[in-house]
Amino acid sequence: MHIALDLSFTHTEGKWARAGSWVGLDFPDARMYIELARTAERAGIDMLFFGDGTGIPDTWQGSIDAAVEWGIQWPRHDMSPIIAAMSTATEHIGFGLTYSSTFMHPFYVARLLNSLDHVTGGRIAFNVVASTRSADAGNYGFDKLMEHGMRYERMEEFIDVCQALWASVAPDAIVRDRETGRFADPAKVHAIDHHGKFFDVKGPLPSVPSPQVSPVLVQAGNSPRGIAASARFADLIFGFGGSVAGQQRHRSMLDTALGEQGRDPAKVGILWATQMIVGRTKEEAQARREEVLSFWSEEAVGAYLSHNAGIDFSKLPATFAVGELKRQALEAQASPGGLIGTLITEHGEDYQMSRTEFFEHGWRSATGMDHTLCGDPGTLADHLEENFAATGARGGYMLSSPLAMPHGYSDIAELLVPELRRRGALAPKYPGRTLRENLAV
Repeated sequence: MHIALDLSFTHTEGKWARAGSWVGLDFPDARMYIELARTAERAGIDMLFFGDGTGIPDTWQGSIDAAVEWGIQWPRHDMSPIIAAMSTATEHIGFGLTYSSTFMHPFYVARLLNSLDHVTGGRIAFNVVASTRSADAGNYGFDKLMEHGMRYERMEEFIDVCQALWASVAPDAIVRDRETGRFADPAKVHAIDHHGKFFDVKGPLPSVPSPQVSPVLVQAGNSPRGIAASARFADLIFGFGGSVAGQQRHRSMLDTALGEQGRDPAKVGILWATQMIVGRTKEEAQARREEVLSFWSEEAVGAYLSHNAGIDFSKLPATFAVGELKRQALEAQASPGGLIGTLITEHGEDYQMSRTEFFEHGWRSATGMDHTLCGDPGTLADHLEENFAATGARGGYMLSSPLAMPHGYSDIAELLVPELRRRGALAPKYPGRTLRENLAV
């Protein structure tokens, strides 16, 4: 298995104040991430991953106030400069960066990722997302979210353009002949002349081909339409599942979609999103779990859930049918997955739920305690090995922690990863020069 660390929310939802947090360094100080990158590389972790969102949550009560006051899913910075800084202090570990195909332009993103691949020496992965949050849409001139299927249609064209741009300058086009002064062969540099439904791009990319030429492409869609998109182009999948059955269903659907695209399912792994608390003993891990639970108020939970579901849950009536939440999410062009999908699976769309009961479920969802693994290194290693075998043994895990930065992540790197390596459960440590080689994609 391969291991990545998800550093998307190391500083939000009260993590910045918990025991084990930095004292004297605060987000977004690059020194925090440089030190963690060194720790992770010593352990042989494959990649540090950064998700992204560009809007401050404003769905709860139609205001950003609760999110701002309690640090819910914000602040969010463009982490590309942080990645560049981390790369200068490391040699092998890879870096995953997220941009939205719903809002961004492919020429800009292709050029930026080419530069980052040069800076890191071929260690960049691009996580392309179809954005589902209205707070992001407003920052790019949209008054509502794009329709679900169209978001993925745009994503597919976005990636087509990026890949054409990365290929528009052949790897051997640059000759740099010092005697004649000839820099490149014009026969190997060409326009792409793309004219599509969403983009018109002339090209070529005005850049020297990077070490990987194309970054490792990561995609996280787990709806049928999202899985179809990932089967077209993704080198690696960021998966959720929520249960072994859900993970197996995702793996099966992906394998079918890959086959339809003429791709080998054995060569496309899934990194399963997994939140965990590692302690030297089970008792220590449990005590750390209790620290997390003390942060969340109803307002913090409401801001978090409303942002991710696209529904203002402050307006919930005393009782309602669970299926009504799905209807509202679809009406807002948001995702009916996450907590809403879980409630429908558990209770059915006709189930009448009280507002109090909803927030009890929501509290567990927002804290992540409904799916957080908690225990000593041996117990957690047992779980990952069993789960890896049950879900196809292709890919690995995208690990996150609800604990403070760096405490929660350094314990994963220094306690859990060595246990997995001792057992022979991990892929070889940095066998190649680039991230693509190290992930074998």
